[in-house]
Amino acid sequence: GGVGLSGGGAAGGGGGAVKTRKPDNTAFKQQRLPAWQPILTAGTVLPAFFIIGLIFIPIGIGIFVTSNNIREYEIDYTGTEPSSPCNKCLNVSWDSTPPCTCTIDFTLEHSFESNVFMYYGLSNFYQNHRRYVKSRDDSQLNGDNSSLLNPSKECEPYRTNEDKPIAPCGAIANSMFNDTLELYRLDNDTRIPIPLIKKGIAWWTDKNVKFRNPSGDTNNLTALFQGTTKPVNWPKPVYMLDSEPDNNGFINEDFIVWMRTAALPTFRKLYRLIERKNNFQPTLQAGKYSLDITYNYPVHSFDGRKRMILSTISWMGGKNPFLGIAYITVGSICFFLGVVLLIIHHKYGNRNTSADIPN
Repeated sequence: GGVGLSGGGAAGGGGGAVKTRKPDNTAFKQQRLPAWQPILTAGTVLPAFFIIGLIFIPIGIGIFVTSNNIREYEIDYTGTEPSSPCNKCLNVSWDSTPPCTCTIDFTLEHSFESNVFMYYGLSNFYQNHRRYVKSRDDSQLNGDNSSLLNPSKECEPYRTNEDKPIAPCGAIANSMFNDTLELYRLDNDTRIPIPLIKKGIAWWTDKNVKFRNPSGDTNNLTALFQGTTKPVNWPKPVYMLDSEPDNNGFINEDFIVWMRTAALPTFRKLYRLIERKNNFQPTLQAGKYSLDITYNYPVHSFDGRKRMILSTISWMGGKNPFLGIAYITVGSICFFLGVVLLIIHHKYGNRNTSADIPN
């Protein structure tokens, strides 16, 4: 192409060479490097389309079937409908005493074979708001004694209460989910409680690395948290979250699960595990069940919803049909395009093979 000289002459009075905008005469800058360009012919493109289609469609079907084999059962217990047993609890406050309780009976049509995961789900709850996500002090949660008594400014307005530092400080901890869910199987008229396991629900790195109780020479958590106060909305201080010492204070697994904020306003968090006892009986056999709810957590004021989910998992995690559908769709489109291009090639391919541009 035409190369123009720049207007600027020699700089200063030194009389140097005139600056030019012409690129250096190298193979790279003048684009003379050897290059490989694929020539797309029907012989290379059509098999590629068909191979992609034939690989993707079976993968998609496999993933889709696996996802559909996962059993999932969901109960919305918000109580907005007047007929709901939890309707009487709709306008509870954080500290209502005695706590409001309600019971929902349900029937499982199919048995749940392997380990069952029990989740609580919240809707219209924006854990992803910027100021909410920032509202925590990670060094305090990691057991740093100086941060325990002097939390980060990010925690405002949940940093101190009555001139005492809040432990754990911040809006995330303050809004921790505190409903209690209990599951019973109804056998004729007897209620058989189903053992719910509360350990093993948090990430290993969170439990063992990221969250630590304050260090001290005592196993007495009450003494370690001396001089701090509980979050405003909590009924009990952090050192009374659980009776077991390895699941109490900042290393309480329910607390750790809550502190890992959700990305979307409708989310679920792992609440309990129901382990399979033996290989001959399903974990939850089909039949009648009842869910006892201690309803402490108000969501009605922001039009939120609360639900309890029972789910099994597979090698690919929980129930999510999207990936299988995506594979099947892409595979089908490729296969369809392959057929269309094959027809076009067959019909019009040998019309004028000497269609080279004349010089």
